[in-house]
Amino acid sequence: MAVPARGRLVVRGLSLPGVRRHLLPVILALVSVSCTVIGLRLQPAEVAAPAERASVSGLAPQAPVLSPRRVPGLLAQPIGTARLTQALQAIADRTPSSACLLVTEGTRVLFEQRADQPLVPASGMKLLTAAAAIDQLGADHRLRTEVVAVGVPSGGVVDGDLWLVGGGDPVLGTVEWSASFLRQPQLTTSFEELADRVVEAGVTEVRGRVVGDESRYDRTRYVPTWPERYMAEHQIGPLSALSVNDGFAEWEPEPVPFADPPSGAAGVLTELLRQRGVVVAGEPAAGTAPAAATAVAGIDSPPVGELVGQMLRESDNGTAELLVKELGVRAGSGTTAEGTGVVISSLGAMGLSTDGVRLRDGSGLDPANQVTCRLLHDLLAASDDGPIDEGLPVAGASGTLTDRFVGTPVSGRLRAKTGSLRGVASLSGFATTQGGFQLTFSSIVNGVDRFQEGLPLHDALGSALVRYPDLPSLEEIGPAGYAAAA
Repeated sequence: MAVPARGRLVVRGLSLPGVRRHLLPVILALVSVSCTVIGLRLQPAEVAAPAERASVSGLAPQAPVLSPRRVPGLLAQPIGTARLTQALQAIADRTPSSACLLVTEGTRVLFEQRADQPLVPASGMKLLTAAAAIDQLGADHRLRTEVVAVGVPSGGVVDGDLWLVGGGDPVLGTVEWSASFLRQPQLTTSFEELADRVVEAGVTEVRGRVVGDESRYDRTRYVPTWPERYMAEHQIGPLSALSVNDGFAEWEPEPVPFADPPSGAAGVLTELLRQRGVVVAGEPAAGTAPAAATAVAGIDSPPVGELVGQMLRESDNGTAELLVKELGVRAGSGTTAEGTGVVISSLGAMGLSTDGVRLRDGSGLDPANQVTCRLLHDLLAASDDGPIDEGLPVAGASGTLTDRFVGTPVSGRLRAKTGSLRGVASLSGFATTQGGFQLTFSSIVNGVDRFQEGLPLHDALGSALVRYPDLPSLEEIGPAGYAAAA
């Protein structure tokens, strides 16, 4: 999860050159089609789709027999597709060769360029993590954090240590932490509620310490191949199966990560218990709970489906990395390497092509990750209105797209996962067009300045997609002189 101090950037979209001058060859090529259709005596309303009828209605009854106006549906659809193709090609021509783009309407490919070229996806990687987490863990699965002790507390007294055992919950946090985020409400597992449940269990005194147990996962705090600047800039906190407040001890005015996440979490619980009148004799520590320990209290995370939705909407790095480690547990150990292996095998079992794919983490922070536009596109096409589809940010309205496309026709019509690293800009999702169609698309661009070049390219992409099919007016269909009579 990104730290709470988030900058806002609004990038103006770029206008593309007009494509009207390219329409004549398309129309001429289709005149023979119009003659055939006229012979079949089809009326315009029988040919045109609803969206098309609205744009080419009111035909002039005195139009010549061979006029393209007699067959608006058959002419308008190819012209609309041609206009989209020209607009997308113009965008593709502005990108380096290290870029891919795939756009479809249902099973029909509208545009494809280097769709199988492996590229660095940035946070587009989170789509893969989301799909594997839902497939392997289940959308309803929850991650449990427990407080345990050796023996049942007698008379409210724990005669020894109280153990806080992490279950990999990536959103376990305090009220203050949750309230510090720019967009509210935040998905959180209340740490205060866990402390309340310990008190409700009858605990009034702990004669030992609160000890944090992170043994479910490995103790690797950061992926070794990540650039050092990620840690210096606090783009992600230290990873742990017992992660409270994303691993940060402080977040205002500047983020300060816990030096040791499990003992840090134990310290937060110690303070919460003391605030509730529980006497805790010792100072917090870290260790592994005894096998004979029994549960005193516990709390579950939100369902994995909701975790995935929040991860995609806010591009939450910490959640992505902990979900990958949880997938690793399913393969034998809670490591990133094991988890990414499960992601690849899970995608393959879904029937998705993983040719050329290389995963180094679950968040997309690693610049060595490699993914294709085809994989991201096909994963989205198979998402079936589930947590992935529901979790995508909406242009001008939610998540990482809150401040993008504001006040444009794209606002509210595009839902997509963003991705941004140095030299990388990616955008993959769905566009509901002004003509009433739903398009699925994936774009990855490498070798660009993500702000100066990448965002304007995606602004232009979103604009081109929502205009589809950009149907011609009667004046454009021709011949001249009939529009007024129509």
